[in-house]
Parts: sequence; structure tokens; C-alpha cells
Amino acid sequence: MPRFAAVALAAGTALLVRRAVRRRMSTAPLWPMPALDEPVSGYGRGRTVPRKVRVTARTAPAEGVVELRLEGADLPAWQPGAHVDLVLPSGLVRQYSLCGDPADTGAYTVATRLIEAGQGGRGGSREVHERLHEGVEIEIRGPRNRFPLVHAPAYVFVAGGIGITPVLPMLRAAEAAGADWRLLYCGRSRATLPYLAEVEALGGGGRTTVVAEDESGLPDLGFLADVPEGTAVYCCGPDGLMDAVGAALPEGRAPRLERFSASATTGGAPFEVELRRSGRTVTVAADQTLLDAVRAELPDVPYSCTQGFCGTCEQRVLAGEIDHRDELLTDAERDGSMLICVSRCAGKRLVLDL
Repeated sequence: MPRFAAVALAAGTALLVRRAVRRRMSTAPLWPMPALDEPVSGYGRGRTVPRKVRVTARTAPAEGVVELRLEGADLPAWQPGAHVDLVLPSGLVRQYSLCGDPADTGAYTVATRLIEAGQGGRGGSREVHERLHEGVEIEIRGPRNRFPLVHAPAYVFVAGGIGITPVLPMLRAAEAAGADWRLLYCGRSRATLPYLAEVEALGGGGRTTVVAEDESGLPDLGFLADVPEGTAVYCCGPDGLMDAVGAALPEGRAPRLERFSASATTGGAPFEVELRRSGRTVTVAADQTLLDAVRAELPDVPYSCTQGFCGTCEQRVLAGEIDHRDELLTDAERDGSMLICVSRCAGKRLVLDL
């Protein structure tokens, strides 16, 4: 074969091989490989990119509650039920429902109640109360919405204390649309109920029932047994309240819920996890979280809330059936990824891209 033809043939073969390798690599389950700059798992993915906001106003809408107005540039639009992640000065990430006006495109409004450690607090609300004052700049992520206001012929809202925050924009939207709605708003005392005056004004005509435990005891949920078919029932508040609302509805009906904490993160059978990139295999005990088991081998794996809300610990799953227990991922995102702080394996074995 002439020298020129041989060189041309070799060059063409090399080009075809390179293209085939690129195609194979781009579709391989381990692509990109660990040495590459762009990981497929964990903190830093597009939907978690932080935005800078500044606290421009701070008020107290109820005892033990702080409301913050957060102003920033190019804030994404949102709908009632949405929440944002606040990246606090300490690095903690906490989630708070947006309770302002979606038409206010230059700012978000959030409110949080101070939860002491003895009441289940983990330090986030205290940091908000003590460190986020006017002029302080922080990062936020989101908004996200797993508690959207659906179209329905009628609505029933049940809010417990600070659980009014995602419900309040829904009330405004329902009222503006002329929808049929009613609200049960309950808490320890009237002084601890944020936005009580606005709620009562919106619910003129008997649509709002306020139950303060120090005056009337626990709320009567018996009316839920007669909620007409098709009525959308929303509830946000303590777990006990949400469980009671679900139990009070007619059989086969379920409320739409916004939880303050994730489902139980332990319990069930132990399982095995292969960390494919690292070449290690770990066993997760029934009383252990997947995050704890993984971090025993890989201490630098990122995490923050440990409650299935912030998404920092999200990891790609290469094989295995997932028992999703988070309150964050969409159905599409759950197809092949999981939050390892709360979710578990539904079978015997998982393979993670770690």
C-alpha cells in the first residue's frame, strides 16, 4: 500500500475510534469519571445554584416569630406553596415557605418561629432570629414547590401556627379568584398565631375559624368527614395535626400536606451499598441512616439539613430500588437519584455514584 494511503487509512481509523469512544463514554453509567470537573452527584448542581439576597426588613408578626424581607436581583417567579432554601451564615441550610406576594418580583418574604433545642430545634431557627438582621446578606436557593395550589371547585385549609406561611398566599389567591374556601387556623394562643389579623380579614363571612388552645382546647375536625368530593384539602402544621386531618377525612381521601420534618429516616431491613467510584461496599443497619454509613467511609460527602429538604446530599443511583422519604425531589428527579440523609433502599442493595 502506498505510504500516503496507509497514513490516510490510519488517521481515518483513529478518528472513527475516537468518535466511538466518545459515544461510549457519554452514555456510560459512570460518565463523567472522577477526575473530571463536573460531578453528577451532590451539592452544586444547577438547581441549587445560590443567589445573593439582602435582609431589608425584619418584623415580628407573632410572639416568637420573625418575618424577613429578602431583596435581590433577578429573583425567579414563584407560586403559592413554594419554599426557598436559606444558606445561613454558619453554613446551615434551612427551608422556609414563601409567604409574601408572588407579584413582588424584587423580594421574597419568609417567616420562622424560634424552636428551642428541647422542642426539636436544630439551631437553624435560632440562627435566623439572632443573626439575620437588616443589612445582612445571605444566599438562597430555589424556589421549589412540592405543595402547589391545584385547581379545584372548593378548598379547605387547615393551618397550625407557623404552618400558615405556605397557606397564606393560597388564601389570597383563592380569594382573588372568587373561589369557595374555608380555613381552620389553630395554635397555642392568639398571640402566637402569625398574620392573624390578615387571615381574619380575608375570611370574613364565617369562612375562617380560629381555635386558640388556651381558650378553646384542641380543634374539632369533625367537619372534615362531610367535605364534598372534589374539594382540595390542604394542611400544614405539626405532625399530630396533619395525622389527625388525614384520619378525619372520608375513607379514600387524603389531604395535601406540607411537613416541617421528613418521614422517619431509619427502620426497616439493613441493606448493602456499593460506592462505585470508590470501590467500597458498606452495610447500612436498620437503625442507621444511609448518610451516616456513607460518611463513615467518605467523610467529605456533603450534607446539611439531614431532613430531606435541602438537596445538598443528593446522589445518583446507578442500580437498586429506592425508598424515597424526602420532601424535595420531583418525580423526574427521583428516577435515578436520592437524598441519602433520609431515603433508603427498598430492596437488598444499592449502587451509588460515589
